[in-house]
Amino acid sequence: TVRVGGHEAVEAATTYEQSPVDELHDLVRVKWDAMDAWFEEDEEVFTHPRSPYARLDILPTSRRVVVEAAGEVVAESTQAHVLFETGLPARYYLPKLDSRMDLLTATDQVTHCPYKGQSEYWSINAGGRVHENAVWSYRHPLAESIRIAGLVSFDPAKVDVIVDGVKLPSR
Repeated sequence: TVRVGGHEAVEAATTYEQSPVDELHDLVRVKWDAMDAWFEEDEEVFTHPRSPYARLDILPTSRRVVVEAAGEVVAESTQAHVLFETGLPARYYLPKLDSRMDLLTATDQVTHCPYKGQSEYWSINAGGRVHENAVWSYRHPLAESIRIAGLVSFDPAKVDVIVDGVKLPSR
């Protein structure tokens, strides 16, 4: 149990004093969800701690990005931003003005990223079917991701994302 200033989180921490791995004996594991907030120095951290070995770069690109859902063009832009994140495929973020927002319906889906912040999702109604949670955006991203604020990205596993005539893999 962790007690701080009159607050109590029952069974929030575990020790490994009996572990066969000597390096674990003096360590304490604290359950992420048991705490009200986590901080690195004076900055609040969301979802999980950031890796010192991960990097996030967001660069403007004039490459032609076309998004199709069941053969129907949903977005087309030469003013996208490409987000490079260590260990993940590049993601293209397009201006909403270059996207068919009339085909998108907001959903209740929300995800959190310690590098980008909280995302919101839309489904696409195109080609005679609904492509669930195929689009996401960060309305108020964290400072290091401000370049994608309000832009939309499309999941290549759910729709076709074509960059300069080459379809991205659906991974």
